[in-house]
Order: sequence, then C-alpha cells, then structure tokens
Amino acid sequence: MAKPIMIQGTMSNAGKSLLAAGLCRIFRQDGYRTAPFKSQNMALNSYITKEGLEIGRAQAAQAEAAGIEPTAAMNPILLKPTTDVGSQVIVNGVPTGNMKARDYFAYKKNLIPIIWEAYEKLDKEYDIIVIEGAGSPAEINLKQDDIVNMGLARMVNAPVLLAGDIDRGGVFAQLYGTVALLEEEEKKRIKGLIVNKFRGDVSILEPGIRQLEELCGRPVVGVVPYMQVDIDDEDSLSSRLKTGGGAAAGLADIAVIRLPRISNFTDAAVFSAMPGVSLRYVESPQELGEPDLVILPGTKNTIGDLLWMRQNGLEGAVIKLADRGTPVWGICGGYQMLGETLSDPEGAEGEPGRSISGMGLLPLTTVFQREKTRRQVSGSFGQVEGLFSSLSGKCLSGYEIHMGETVICREMGAADTTRMVNGNLEICRPFAYLIDETGSSKAVHSDGWSRGNIYGSYVHGIFDQEGIAGEIVNELRRKKGLPENTESFDYQAYRTRQYDYLARELRKSLDMKQIYRILEEGC
Repeated sequence: MAKPIMIQGTMSNAGKSLLAAGLCRIFRQDGYRTAPFKSQNMALNSYITKEGLEIGRAQAAQAEAAGIEPTAAMNPILLKPTTDVGSQVIVNGVPTGNMKARDYFAYKKNLIPIIWEAYEKLDKEYDIIVIEGAGSPAEINLKQDDIVNMGLARMVNAPVLLAGDIDRGGVFAQLYGTVALLEEEEKKRIKGLIVNKFRGDVSILEPGIRQLEELCGRPVVGVVPYMQVDIDDEDSLSSRLKTGGGAAAGLADIAVIRLPRISNFTDAAVFSAMPGVSLRYVESPQELGEPDLVILPGTKNTIGDLLWMRQNGLEGAVIKLADRGTPVWGICGGYQMLGETLSDPEGAEGEPGRSISGMGLLPLTTVFQREKTRRQVSGSFGQVEGLFSSLSGKCLSGYEIHMGETVICREMGAADTTRMVNGNLEICRPFAYLIDETGSSKAVHSDGWSRGNIYGSYVHGIFDQEGIAGEIVNELRRKKGLPENTESFDYQAYRTRQYDYLARELRKSLDMKQIYRILEEGC
C-alpha cells in the first residue's frame, strides 16, 4: 500500500499544484515510485492520455515530474466550465454531459466509489501518492459530501500540509482562519503549515511564524520562496495570462488572444521559454497592436468566444492583420473560428440550432457534435504555405480534444482546394497528416488547413516537438531582417531542468525530514 500525503490550500492559486509537482519530483529523486492524485479538478487546461482519456493538465505535469506516464486514475473527475454556472463533467477521462453547479453539488456523492476505485489503482502500484486538494477546505458552504479536500483526506486516511499564499497578503489570517473553521477531526489531519510565495528576508517573518505555530498548534514545515519556475499551470488564474502589457521587447512578438473560456493555453508556453521572444496575452485591439504572429488558442465555448471577439473589435483587428500578411495560427477552437461557418445543431456548446459566420480566413465549415474526439496523435506537416513553408514535412505530435468536425467548404476531388479571392487565385492545402495505428495497420488522414499565412489545426502541443517553435521564431526574425538563432531549443530538456530546479528550491525551503516523518506516521 502507498503512503499518501495531501497538499491543501487556503484558497485557489495558493500554489498547491506546484508544491505537489515539486514533492513528486523529490520523492522520485529519492527512489520512491510516486504518483499524483486529484479526485476532482475544475480546469480548462486538460491533457489526453495514451488511452485517449482526458485529465487535468496539472496532474499530467505532476506525473511528468514523477517520471511516469499520466493515467486517468490520477484525476478521475474533471469539470470543464462551459458557463458561469455550469460545467462539462468528465468521469474517468470520458465526458458524461453538462451539469449546472447546483445539480452537480447534489450528485457528486455518487462519484465517491469511482474516486475510491481510481485511488486504489494507484495504491497498488506506487510507494507514495501526492494528493492535491482544490480551493480551500474551509469553504463551509461546500463541505457537505466533500470529495476533494478533507472528505477525501478522511477517505484515504491522508495527513495534510496546508499552504497559504503570502504574495497576496494576509497569510497568517489565511492559515489560522482556515484551521479555526475546521472540525476537530479535520484539524487533527493537518500535520504542517507552509507559507508559500515569500519574497524577502525570512528572519523578519520568524516572529509571526512562531505565533502562528502557537495559535494553530501545528509546525510551519517551510517558507517557500516565490519561484520563477516554468511548469504547466492548472487554470485561468495563471499569472501567464495577465494582459495589458505595453510594446513587446522581444525580437519576435507573439500575441495570444486571451479568450474568456480559453483552454489549453499551455500550447504556446514553449515560446515564453525561448530567448528573444515576447509572448503576450491580449484582450483588446489596443493590446493586440501589430505582433509578428497571432495565435487563436483553444476554448470551451468557440461560438461564445468568437462573438466576444466580434463585439470588442478583436476579430476585425485580427482580420486586418491577416490581410496585411501577419501570420495567424488557430488551434482547436481557434482553428474552428478561422472558418466560414460554425453550426451547433445538437446544442453541444449550449443553444441547439445556433449557427454563426466565422472569421472567413479559411474556406472551412464546422459542425459541433456531442461526441468528443480524444486522442494522442503523431504525423508530419504537409506542404505548408506562406511564411512557415519551411515546416513542410517536419514531424509533429500532440493530442486532440474537440467536439465537432471541420471540413473544407468545397471539395475539388484532390488534396488542394483553389478559389478566387479579389481576383487572385488562392490555394488551401491540408496542413498536417496524422498517422492512425490499429494493430499492425496504419492509415493516414489530414488534420487542419493552411492558406497563405493562415494556419489551423486541431492538434494541441503542436509547437512542442523539437525544432518546430524554433523554426517559427526564426522565420519571424527573417521576415524582420534579423539574424536567425542557430542554437536549437529542446523543450523537453527545458521542462526537465524546471522540475529539477523546483525540487532543489523546495529541498532548501521545506523541512523534508519532518515531511518524511509525517509520511511515515500518517494519521
């Protein structure tokens, strides 16, 4: 049986995901078979396992930190918000439908056997399970039938480390107030407190720490510094998504449209790790400016987010840039937006029968369906048009998560489609070719289309393959008359260094001897 340890937080974005990833890395470095677990995750940043099952991106990153393959058992319940009061409910990696928050709150106790079954799978295979809570355990209006904080800790008999976010202020009140609102049995589970995201001289904090320990009757097992560590974030609270920045300082300026229901924003993360590149998230035409590349990311509500762009002027601004030759790259929902029409006959995104015009940058039509495509993919780029033609034939890999089918508006009986636009003959070509393997047989199908400097595909993670992002940035530099960067950028090696850096910093700031004692003693 595995030994569990749970990270809970005083609030959302207190740093639970990062702390859990760091502990996964430390335990793995110390020779333990370690797995992450989060019973219920609410996030639009998701990942597809090898089996084609959908889990939270944070648990995939934690598994990577632990040096293991992500599985659906690590996140049996995933909620993907579709509106302010409703979410798509994904159970064991498979969508089961949409629910309003009130209905889900009444239903969630039925998921306890599923959560327990998933945990037991990990319990049989690993030495340590690092469990992440959600939000705060002191949300007293939500504690009934809790399945993700103290309710889960009780279910699997896990000791708890409670983390507070000092960067947002009031960390002593956060930690003491959370402990004070817990029931006696729940308080006993808290074996240590963590002050997270600290900047400054720790000695100044020490009198407060001593008083906090006396008030809570629990030791502070670490004061963790604010770290500039680049690891996949869980949701839209990520600091990556801050908007309102001024002129870009990088030699290559990449703007990502910060959609209201943005999903899988980590698709562009590789660019933020590259020297000389400015990756900006923008919410208005004024913030957009004149970047070198525009990325339209994924979204959980394509039609709603396209209408938002239409209303605030971003759609028009992107179209104007495209007309002037600025490359525009759409991924998943962003790819669907690039087409000419989007139809939702079954109400997969909400309102049945709704149909709107797209941005008209690719001759495509999308019809949404209730069945979700979920799979890992690999293949190669086709004959790519425009500025990024040098990508032609390069290998790619990633995963697909989408509800809908996108097809060319007019089939010509060949691989390419031509049409006249303003008196000019334009060619639209398949963008990528993906390999489907069934047993010993292989089949190839196209995914995405390109026309001039407009590119679109369903593949998430398409920039992560070695050499892809580097080639894109070099083409942007060449267009501006700048010398290309001759040094290759290995994103996977970069991610490995980030996990190791996180583990090093946590070893310095956490009392790991005490944490190992907590693991050994349990509850």
